[in-house]
Amino acid sequence: MVTEVILPKLGQTMEEGTIIEWLKEEGDEVKRGEVIFTTESDKATLEVEAPTKGYLRKILAPAGETVPVLTAVALMTRTLDEDLSGYEGQFQVPGSRSQVAEAAMPAPAEPETVEPETLKPASGRTFASPRARKLAREKNVDISQVPGTGPKGRIVERDVVAYLESLSKRTSIVHPATPVARRLAGQAGVDLRTVEGTGPDGRILKEDVERAIEQPQVPEATALAAPAPETVQPETLKPETLKPEVLKPITGVRAVVARHMSESHRTTAPVTLTTEADATEFVSLRERLKASLADELGFNLGYNDLLIKLVARALREFPYMNARLEGDLTTGAIRHLARVNVALAVDAERGLLVPVVRDADRKGLVEIAHEVRRLVERARSGTALPDELTGSTFTITNLGVYEVDAFTPIINLPEAAILGVGRIKARPAVVDGELRVRQTMWLSLTFDHRLVDGAPAARFLQRIKQLVEEPFLLLV
Repeated sequence: MVTEVILPKLGQTMEEGTIIEWLKEEGDEVKRGEVIFTTESDKATLEVEAPTKGYLRKILAPAGETVPVLTAVALMTRTLDEDLSGYEGQFQVPGSRSQVAEAAMPAPAEPETVEPETLKPASGRTFASPRARKLAREKNVDISQVPGTGPKGRIVERDVVAYLESLSKRTSIVHPATPVARRLAGQAGVDLRTVEGTGPDGRILKEDVERAIEQPQVPEATALAAPAPETVQPETLKPETLKPEVLKPITGVRAVVARHMSESHRTTAPVTLTTEADATEFVSLRERLKASLADELGFNLGYNDLLIKLVARALREFPYMNARLEGDLTTGAIRHLARVNVALAVDAERGLLVPVVRDADRKGLVEIAHEVRRLVERARSGTALPDELTGSTFTITNLGVYEVDAFTPIINLPEAAILGVGRIKARPAVVDGELRVRQTMWLSLTFDHRLVDGAPAARFLQRIKQLVEEPFLLLV
């Protein structure tokens, strides 16, 4: 009996997926429920299990192939000797991207004359084993720059090791660093290549950079004989001192974000309102709740958890902000949505993702905190399901950790608005006729003027400001 292994539809919005890695080879015995391959959608990398026990007899879609969902990507049989001749040509992967690109590509050049960066598949993706990708992530190496020696040019772990050894002869490897450490290093002019990280997997922390600032920087040998940077003209730079240019195809999450943002900018009528809120009570409430809920949560309550709670409350009170345009401007209509699903923009390794807290207006703060932590971890690890990243009715994007005050966020279509949150900072303010130090926060609301007018949008932003300044109103 022949069983088809189907690329599953792992979310309402998933239409196709790319086979990243086959964890079993043809002829291997497989147990029911055992993970046999990984696939990547536009938003996440997912594991697919075997539908039955038996043997993996034929792989129809090799690694790197992009195929529609519900397509047969492999064949399994109960026994190893079962005849597959009746299935010859019956299960061809239709319309895959790599097949189309392969047909249009000219004959490849001889291997001796091809530069490493041209050894990429026609689909623009880099084929590499999981161990190779893991090592590349740990060492902050661009996997696309590593020459592969595996089957069909596939990158294996030994290739990454060899690349690191060759690179170490020219320069030091930069370990991953926290955003705060990178910012501090940039401000102080510290070369992160000279900093030893003490965090997990050699990650450079703020404390590591501070120690490096206190120690005198040792210039590289090649820099001793070079003139001061400000006196060097571009044309005097020797080729060997220039960093190689890297051409990265716009694929995966980057491509999705690019298309989404371009469409939003092109089709909406965006207007941004900004206001400064006194966040002193907001900060105080968060500190008290953080201490009170530490045992129950097992982690610290975040500002984003509170923001989702109060924004959901404001959306329930001002339903015209929880809306979307259906159809065109001639025959379409504005739909006021019944559910309040708040998304939070997350900076993940694969790009910008927006995990969604559904029915945020009906959930308590503890439940929201647990859900935000779970969704953010899954988004950053690349294991979030497509449905966890879609279906939002309003989005919050917080750049406060990067010391940004006010900015102009782009609307996350098909939503009507997005709230940008700036940093919380102690500033002098006049309170009751006296000059005092208060914690303040900038809020930036970008809304689609096709759906909402300026005054109603301003009232919504005013309500959010009020809830930030007087968070006890959430109890009313």
